Amino acid sequence: MKKLTLATIWLDGCSGCHMSFVDVDERILQVAEKYDIIFSPLVDVKEFPEKVDVTLLEGAISTDEDVEMVKKIRKSTKTLIAFGDCAVTSNVPSMRNHYDLKDVFKRGYLETSTDNDVIPDEMLPKLLDKAYPVHHFVDVDVFLQGCPPSADTIFYALVEIAEGRTPELSKRARFG
Repeated sequence: MKKLTLATIWLDGCSGCHMSFVDVDERILQVAEKYDIIFSPLVDVKEFPEKVDVTLLEGAISTDEDVEMVKKIRKSTKTLIAFGDCAVTSNVPSMRNHYDLKDVFKRGYLETSTDNDVIPDEMLPKLLDKAYPVHHFVDVDVFLQGCPPSADTIFYALVEIAEGRTPELSKRARFG
């Protein structure tokens, strides 16, 4: 059986979902039997590939660069997995959604720092008006809920997809 290709990426999130992916521990060898990891923070590849079988996407969409990246990922990926609650619902990054961006920047750069008296305006991606879940911009094939999803759920989903099945995740969501 030919191996599938796997990419993982995180956008506006904490990397906790990737830590959970690493927590599959020795089962990573079983994942490696079914997938070649061709793009990830865990490997040293700089450009997202043009053809990927499965992508685990962690994080909300919060910047213009995130929008561009998620569209590129969707175009290049057969099966896109919204990986964790930030990707599924925008979770923690969406806490800023109730505030004006000007106030968010003021609080983040001026009010909480004694060493900083300026809000940067260069070399930063443009923040969107709100943080959004992945499905706001592109179609998502599988939603892996949890903050983060458990290693068991991640492993299960990857094995099911590799075997040509749609993972049944309704009883695997982890809340709190």
